[in-house]
Amino acid sequence: MARSWRHFQGETVSPRISVIGTGYLGATHAACMAELGFEVIGLDIDQNKINSLSRGELPFHEPELPELLLKHISTGRLRFTTSYKEIGAWADVHFIGVGTPQKSGEYAADMTYVDAATLSLAQHITKDSVIVGKSTVPVGTARRLRNLVAENKQADVSIGFAWNPEFLREGFAVKDTLQPDRLVVGVEETATEQVLRTVYAAAIADNTPFISTDFETSELVKVAANAFLATKISFINAFSEITESVGGDIRTLADALGHDLRIGRRFLNAGVGFGGGCLPKDIRALQARVSELGLERTMRFLSEVDEINLRRRDRVVHLAEEMAGPLGGKKIAILGVTFKPNSDDVRDSPALDVAARLFSAGADVNVYDPKGNANASKRFPRLNYVGSALESVSDADLVILLTEWSEFSDLLPIDLDHLVKAKNFIDARNVLDLATWRAAGWQIAALGHKFESEPAFASEMALS
Repeated sequence: MARSWRHFQGETVSPRISVIGTGYLGATHAACMAELGFEVIGLDIDQNKINSLSRGELPFHEPELPELLLKHISTGRLRFTTSYKEIGAWADVHFIGVGTPQKSGEYAADMTYVDAATLSLAQHITKDSVIVGKSTVPVGTARRLRNLVAENKQADVSIGFAWNPEFLREGFAVKDTLQPDRLVVGVEETATEQVLRTVYAAAIADNTPFISTDFETSELVKVAANAFLATKISFINAFSEITESVGGDIRTLADALGHDLRIGRRFLNAGVGFGGGCLPKDIRALQARVSELGLERTMRFLSEVDEINLRRRDRVVHLAEEMAGPLGGKKIAILGVTFKPNSDDVRDSPALDVAARLFSAGADVNVYDPKGNANASKRFPRLNYVGSALESVSDADLVILLTEWSEFSDLLPIDLDHLVKAKNFIDARNVLDLATWRAAGWQIAALGHKFESEPAFASEMALS
């Protein structure tokens, strides 16, 4: 294997790279590899997606990525194709970045797309190459796929195999790819490891830790990280349930915990909980996998983590009823439906779920999100999507902040006073100064803070 890689280990020649799958992970990785100086082809089986990407058009929102995409389509370093035959003959390193969604009606990850991509690669590679998995997969997948490649590759071709999980944060994906906080590579061959060191030479030179390990550890690192973060979020939200009952300031509690270096402050923000395309599905897939291994008790606590997270959504709906009375016919303004700011991702979004529940309870729901309206309308078209925060709150009986976009956290009472029908506000992300809003005559509630409705609202609830 080592001899066949000499052609790109010199100072002037780099390996050619393909990236299979041009969704969020794949498109980001392809553009960033081009930024690092490599020639890159992105592959997808969806011709319409390839046509759009070739024009420099992304199907999702990610800061800085559109500029990189256009830049390297222009330089010629980045192009796109639907042909496995083309990349099999051209590329030296093949990154697999296709999705592993949750199976319908199950907790387990759907491996259909990863399996299909790996098999197609093995069958079409015509030169000594390396396949590198980046998708989040159940432990045991890399070893299984390495064997699949060995059984289906051409006899005269040598194919190395590695697993290199991604740790991208939506909204910061370009930075996380170009300047990762660590590189983890599951690999069994020294020559294959050296290939990955060549690809990531810039990050390694910048003192990024390069962790070479076995397949199983590399697979578990990603799901372990997401399980830990999900647990941390649900931990503080469990305490917010207590402070909502007995009193206390959940933000001060989190700040005090955060000063303990063993704990840290990040991911200790009480609110409506986590969502998106990674944390929910990954903790559920981990539970499914350990159950298959006969270790279901090992990750049983993740069921409670998931349950706490879902209860936060219930709490927002209950708060809305406490604050505004019976929801039928009430006009509710929703500020934010993406699962986090700086993204247009509404997959498993607690914000969109709450909006949908309020609609189902009979409320007239106006929704505004700086980037998420289009995706949300595809998933739940019956909500009323509007073009600005001020339009959404017009004549509202209740305003609910569900995603902490800066334009929402920067709002002041004077911005809304003259627009709303009633001065009722729920801060489901704990980003507003409650004292300021109360001083301006607003009834405001925040998750993690004890709420007692004003007498008029309590009477309305009693009569309903």
